[in-house]
This record gives sequence, structure tokens and C-alpha cells, in this order.
Amino acid sequence: MEENRVNQGGVPPDPWAEVAVRLGADLFLDLQPDPGASARGRGATLRRTLIEALRSAILDGRLPAGTALPPYRSLAADLGLARGTVSAVYQELIAEGWLTARQGSATRVAEGAARPDAAGRDDERPQAHPMFRFPHDFSLGQPCAGMFPRTDWIRATRRVLTDAGDDAFAPAHPQGRPELRHALSAYLGRTRGVRTTADRVVLGTAVQSALELLSRNVFGDALAVESHGLPFHWRAVERGDTRTIPIPVDNEGMVIDDLERSGASAVLLSPSHQFPTGVPLSPSRRMQVIEWARRTGAIIVEDDYDGEFRYDRDPVGALQALGPDVVVHAGSMSKSLSPAVRAGWLALPPQLVDVVVGAKGLREGDASIVDQLILAELIDSGAYDRHIRRSRQVYRQRRDALVEAVTACGFALPGIAAGLHAVIPVDHAVEGPLVHEAFRRGIGLVGLSLFRHPDADPLPHGGLVVGFGTPAASTFTADLQALRDLLAESPAARRVVP
Repeated sequence: MEENRVNQGGVPPDPWAEVAVRLGADLFLDLQPDPGASARGRGATLRRTLIEALRSAILDGRLPAGTALPPYRSLAADLGLARGTVSAVYQELIAEGWLTARQGSATRVAEGAARPDAAGRDDERPQAHPMFRFPHDFSLGQPCAGMFPRTDWIRATRRVLTDAGDDAFAPAHPQGRPELRHALSAYLGRTRGVRTTADRVVLGTAVQSALELLSRNVFGDALAVESHGLPFHWRAVERGDTRTIPIPVDNEGMVIDDLERSGASAVLLSPSHQFPTGVPLSPSRRMQVIEWARRTGAIIVEDDYDGEFRYDRDPVGALQALGPDVVVHAGSMSKSLSPAVRAGWLALPPQLVDVVVGAKGLREGDASIVDQLILAELIDSGAYDRHIRRSRQVYRQRRDALVEAVTACGFALPGIAAGLHAVIPVDHAVEGPLVHEAFRRGIGLVGLSLFRHPDADPLPHGGLVVGFGTPAASTFTADLQALRDLLAESPAARRVVP
């Protein structure tokens, strides 16, 4: 929540007034209010405005690489914003690679975040910005890079390139290569219980791009989403001219009663392992959401982002198995193999296949056909299953070690034993200070508030979101000790029992 700051006249300041903030000797940063924002969404809108203003200042050269930014407390005071708002902005820009935070140093503009000649050239933007890596990296969104099955990939590549016909190097159908569609439909049925066939699978690069395509062609005016989730998924949907409606999440997953009252014509869920809270959608709510979709003609999109990684018992089956006529099952290889492998899929209800394929167009311009063939070979040969089994064993051991370390410091991990991340609950008031103390110590993690939808209420507690799959095998013990020291030594680390 925003701080209720009062000026000397006893009148709360207007956060929507144009604010000029001096960052350094000669640079001013102007924040312009969004007149269309609701009162409920003002804090989140101000956060987005500050993020865009800082990005623009970096891109146009007003904040060159290496520039030290004010401490978040100082900037919050200058802007008249809550410390948590500015802290969340710094967290997001650090996670995206625009800023860096090193132990014993100020938060600074990252090297390579903008080209030296960018000033005054609004039509140009850097092609990429570096992802800053902390000495102790618990960032989200990836498995351990050292576990990528290089030998199997090389072997499959040789076999594919030796056996492939000339058509493999020609333009492909937008639905994707049949070899991978057949392999995936069999694999998803065997391991996730998905009820589909190769002719109902459409291949792409990622869930994010698939959401934008569905937004433009399937969702309609409003898509219900979980109150806490991935902001870049919401932005992809909104780029397709569909607004997002946040629905509360509790210890049984999304509250489907609230979904039914929302008026949405589609919903995006992560039912097997809600991101980021880690809870599964309960059996009763699974049946309730399927019944709602059939009764109203709505569409459910299931983001099965880490369905293979369940450690305490067999994985929760895909929601799609309960309603293949109303559920779009979406997935990718980013968690099981690597984000560098740009391969994703949609297992669609029959009535949506032609719609989605037609929307993609005659040429699939962004999915590597050779990689599709390699992935089909990995699945068909059994190499992919072996990789998943090896990975599951390693990540189970890592999560067990994380639980032991966190428990020793007086904390507990909510959610099921699954996936590649965990949430350490803390008080809302100390989430931001703890994240910044982590940055100061060279520990890369993010706060739970970073994933709250702009129009959603906060969860009962804050949290530290820790990606335990990311650290290298050679550093994991030291990384975990650094995290344990943070929890044990930081005066901000007040315990919260979920």
C-alpha cells in the first residue's frame, strides 16, 4: 500500500502531480500521471510509470552505464511514493538487466543497457541488454544451465541432419513439423495425462508469444488471471487488446467463485503449481472451473510451466485431461531444458486449431525447424525422459537442502514440493529491505510483490522468491550458505508463518 504522507498543511500530497526528480547533477526525471488509472490501481500505475521513465533515461543516454542511482528510500521520499513501490521498481529493473546491485556499492546502470551513441536517437533501441548475474544467483525462469544434455543434443543433431530430407530446410507449415507434434502428443499423454493428438498440437517458441496470439484471436475482451503471476504474460495479453482481470489466489489456488462473477470469457491458470505461490488448484476447484467453462462457453488456458518436477509424489495431472474440449494446454522447453531452446506448444480443443493456425499465417518465422526435429529425436529416443529423471533427482535434493536451511533460520516454505522455485514468507514491511540487503550481499532473488497484478490486493504476507534451480552445481553449497546467513543475520528478517 502507498504511504499516507502528509504535508505541513495537513493535506496528503497528490501523487499524480507532475514530479521532477534530480538524479545526479543535471538530469531530471519527469513522471506524468495516467489520467485513466483507477484509484485502486494508482500505486501500480505509478510503479509502471517510474519503470518506463528510468528505462527511457537509460536508453536515451541521460543515465549512462555506471551511473549510481539514489538509494530507494531517498528516491521514494523525493517522489512522495512508498518505499516499497520504488524498491519494487529497482528489483524489476535489476532482474531485467537494466540495473546492477553489488555488495558494498550503490545501485547502478548496467554496462551495455544502452549504446553510448543512443542519446537523442529515439528511433533506435539496443538490441539486447545483459542479464546481470549475482555471485549467488537465485534468479527465476531457468533450470541449472550446467545440466543441459549436451551429449544427447549433439548425438540427436547428427542423426537428424544425416537423415533429414531436403524439405527439412524449406519453409514449414505454421502448425510445426509433424515429427515433433507426434512425439509431443505421445509424451504429454504419457507423462501429464493430456488428451490430444498430433493434429491438435500447434508449435511455437514460448508461452508468452502464444498468449499474445490467443489474445488477438480467441480470448475476447477480458481474460481472468491469477492475482499473482508473471507480469510479462499479462503484458503479452494486453498487447493483443485483451484486458486482464485479477482473481484472488488462496491455499487452494484461484478462487473460482470470484472467477464466475468476473464476467471474463477466458481464464489463464497455472493449476499444477501456481506461480509464484506454489499451491496446486484443488480437485474441487478443478471440476468447478471446467463446469464454468462448459456452461458459459469460456476457454481455459493451462500454463503447465514445470509439470514434470514434482518431488513428494507423482506430478499433479494436467487440467486439460478433465476438459479437452475447453482447455488449451500450453507449455515449453524453457524449464525442462533451457530458455535458449525456443520451443513451445499449444494442445488445442478441436474448434480452435484452424483459428490458431490461420492466425499464425503461412510462414512460421520464429521457431527453428531443425530444433523441432532434434527435440522429436530426443523424445523418441528416450533421451529426454532420462534427462527429466536426472533433473528431477537433482532438483529434489536442492529443494530438500533449501528447506533444511530455511527451517534452521525459523522460516517455513509454503506450497507443494515441486518446480524450480520456492517462496520464503516474510512480513510485507520487510520484504523490500530484505531484497536490497540480499543485493548488497551479492544474492540475486526477488520479492513476492513483484508478481502482484496492478489491480489485485496483496497476499496476507510478503516473501522472498528463490530460484533454487539456477545456481551452478559447483557453487550451490556456498550460495545456500549465503542465503542462510541473510535470513539469520539480517535485522529485517522477521518470521512469518503462512
